[in-house]
Amino acid sequence: MASKTDPIAREEANRDACALDDIAKASVLRELDAILNSPFFQPSRRCQQFLAYVVRHRLEGNHERLKERTIGVDLFQRPVGYATGDDPVVRVQAGEVRRRLEQYYHATSNDSGVRIELHVGSYAPEFRWAQPASRQLEPSQAQAALHQRETPQGVLQAQESPQAARPAPAETKRIPGNRKLFAWILPALALSALAALILIGPTVYRAVAPKSVLERFWSPALSSSEPVLICLAKPLMYRPSVRLYQRHSKNPGQFDGLFERLAQEPDLQPNDKLVWGDMDEYPDYGLAAGDVRAAIRLSALFGQFRKKNQVRIGGNYSFEDLRNSPAVVIGAFNNKWTMQMTSNLHFAFAEEGVVTLIQEEGPSRRRWYSKVDPNGKAIEDYAVITRLLNSKTGQFVVVVAGIRSYGTQAAGEFVSDPEYLEKALRTATPDWEMKNVQILIQTTVTDAIPGTSQVVAVYVW
Repeated sequence: MASKTDPIAREEANRDACALDDIAKASVLRELDAILNSPFFQPSRRCQQFLAYVVRHRLEGNHERLKERTIGVDLFQRPVGYATGDDPVVRVQAGEVRRRLEQYYHATSNDSGVRIELHVGSYAPEFRWAQPASRQLEPSQAQAALHQRETPQGVLQAQESPQAARPAPAETKRIPGNRKLFAWILPALALSALAALILIGPTVYRAVAPKSVLERFWSPALSSSEPVLICLAKPLMYRPSVRLYQRHSKNPGQFDGLFERLAQEPDLQPNDKLVWGDMDEYPDYGLAAGDVRAAIRLSALFGQFRKKNQVRIGGNYSFEDLRNSPAVVIGAFNNKWTMQMTSNLHFAFAEEGVVTLIQEEGPSRRRWYSKVDPNGKAIEDYAVITRLLNSKTGQFVVVVAGIRSYGTQAAGEFVSDPEYLEKALRTATPDWEMKNVQILIQTTVTDAIPGTSQVVAVYVW
């Protein structure tokens, strides 16, 4: 007998268990529905999606979809060639699903006859049966009938039926024509119903299941007939002119190519004088990396909801555009629309000389500043997520903005993650989705990458 911990044996058992009949598959789908609607999975949309994904592909026999990289691409919008060793999102989520499954079965009496398990080291779920999974058989198959029993490892195996050993009678009673017809039609109808359940089940579930906090947060945008505009700023960008590079080159022709001018520094000394004519505007440059990452994240989020969206940059959108469509405005001090729409709100962006910050209106007048290390590298940043049901444009607007671009990137991740939002709005008034909301968050920065975000304050009005 193969050990339960043997991954090869377990994979073979998984393939054997794929040969489930219609009744068994329906039982698994009912058990899945009960798990997804339980208190252990309801708070986490991501865990619901993960378990539904692996069970559905397991039932369909799509084992090639149950690999770490494939799940990362399908569920978590990772690039096709992403490094799974550097990004453990699938492994982490699988561990969370296993933990919640254990809690579910520990607290719930399993009356369905089947238990869904996800063992460590595999993303293919196993189905442990309390009773044999029955199968409808044709009379002509009676001698070869097999029924299934549960082994100590919980894997379905075939066992010869006692009836199969009995000799067939010399004469078989003739079945009336209408009974023969029903014997063919009923299994066909059952198979068609199961196929329809598998195909439309996820759609029906989304329609009847309670909306997640993520859907509730974005509901005004998702329900609009217009596409969501994702608006990035592109401030003016200046670089040393070709003339300056050539004037301060060590070797003739050193900076003749654009790549050389972008990749190398001119031979300038700290006391060398420059004039404005030494600088040229570069219209193709100027986007902040954190803003771009936030835009990509949000565009992928709307894609999950099948909501059309358009990314607009710099001068490619106007106040008139914002009046006609729901929008996400990205960036703070580099985006004039952010500064105009949030200037009189509870949390607002401000400046003290050359220092930028977030300040709170009211008696406390609290202030938050980004922090840098002795070398000038950012180590901490703050951001504000502002959700306006009826902004100055007359449309639904969400502003995603940090003091620096690190905070903006963290805010983009925050508003696209249901667990982040659920924690932030847990203590808000029950009718928060019908009001304006501001969420102030803090993130640590390591090697120019923002880390996990922490909620500092939430304001609802």
